[in-house]
Amino acid sequence: MTPAARIQAGIDLWAEVEAHPDVPADRVADAFFKSRRYIGAGDRRAIAERLWAMLRAAPRLAWHLAAIGAPATPRLMMLAALTLAEGMSADAAAGLFSGARHGPQPLSDEERLALRRLADRRLDDPAMPEAVRLGVPAWLLPLLAARFGPLLAEELAALDRPAPTDLRVNTLKITREAARDTLAAEGIATEPTPFSPWGLRAPSRAPITATRAFRDGLIEIQDEGSQLVAAILDARPGMRVCDFCAGAGGKTLALAAMMANRGAIIAADVSAHRLEAAVRRLRRAGVSNVERRLIAPGEKWIKRARGSFDRVLVDAPCTGSGTWRRKPDARLRLAREDLDELLLRQREILARASTLVKPGGVLVYATCSVLEEENEAQVRSFLERNPSFRLLPLAALRARAGLGFLPGDGPFLALTPGRHGTDGFFAAALIRAEQAP
Repeated sequence: MTPAARIQAGIDLWAEVEAHPDVPADRVADAFFKSRRYIGAGDRRAIAERLWAMLRAAPRLAWHLAAIGAPATPRLMMLAALTLAEGMSADAAAGLFSGARHGPQPLSDEERLALRRLADRRLDDPAMPEAVRLGVPAWLLPLLAARFGPLLAEELAALDRPAPTDLRVNTLKITREAARDTLAAEGIATEPTPFSPWGLRAPSRAPITATRAFRDGLIEIQDEGSQLVAAILDARPGMRVCDFCAGAGGKTLALAAMMANRGAIIAADVSAHRLEAAVRRLRRAGVSNVERRLIAPGEKWIKRARGSFDRVLVDAPCTGSGTWRRKPDARLRLAREDLDELLLRQREILARASTLVKPGGVLVYATCSVLEEENEAQVRSFLERNPSFRLLPLAALRARAGLGFLPGDGPFLALTPGRHGTDGFFAAALIRAEQAP
């Protein structure tokens, strides 16, 4: 594709994202490219990378357009991205809108006027409201400021950068060093992750799923932070473990490897579709100790399994604010009502899952959020209502065999892109008393 044709495809893709505000942008992009198979791999990558950059800059781009009295149409958003975010001159940007060779149609008089006005501006403007400059909804800014304090700008900048591709080595089949050599032989250079003993870090958007190492189940794509959340559960061979919000099984796979395929794991979720998606991943990884369970209305297995698990993981549904560097569109859609609904669901799920923990067993509550309301506040509230549980601090977890690699200096595992280079994750380990208090 010519540069101009890529621009037109980018405009069309942006329009598709805007037309489906309730659908994650990565799913919109997948459908867009599947319906346009004539677009080659290199062009797809370039168009997608521009989309993610535009999504990260979207609040600022829209603010500039509003400041000059121009509507935030897909074409003008693209012009704003080219000039303000990519530093292209107004003449060069206008030259791409010639209508030739599948490129965008020539600019209208109104668009030319907007382009001239944009040429005199800079992406970061002192007059810009702080929430716009930081790229978050205005209602969310006070919550993030309370969470990060003087590190607010630094942490949000880290959440605004593209994420690397983290891999978890499947130790049921291969060692980390051998997996690294295997990937290198396929042209993908990796480095060991700084914390997880099973992690490798590859360049952003490395073609991992096309490798034989991935097809043979030697590796899984999983952020290092997610690997550490699985680690905090301290699941051991022979234990009985429940992954209560298993989804498509990412952490289930990590737990199975920790347990060396011995013992029993119940992968539970409210979505039959997500549980079904886990089947192929489990088979590819050579996992044999996992049973899937659907959490359906009126389901009786939870009541029958009361107090029977050594470990229970609650990877609760959340705002996903810790994953914004991978899903920059998610913060644009997040509303206060969403957070309120999630807080209620988290409380209900945690209460229900806690009944599965046996005396002396451990319950881990985790989210991929950086908000205190979804994390520390939920744990404190749960402990107040459930005196049979107490917090197992991070220092105590490190003292357990093999968990000295867990980072942090507080009672919880609290990971952020700025401090740890991972997605934002939170996890708290709660141990149930051997006897009722």
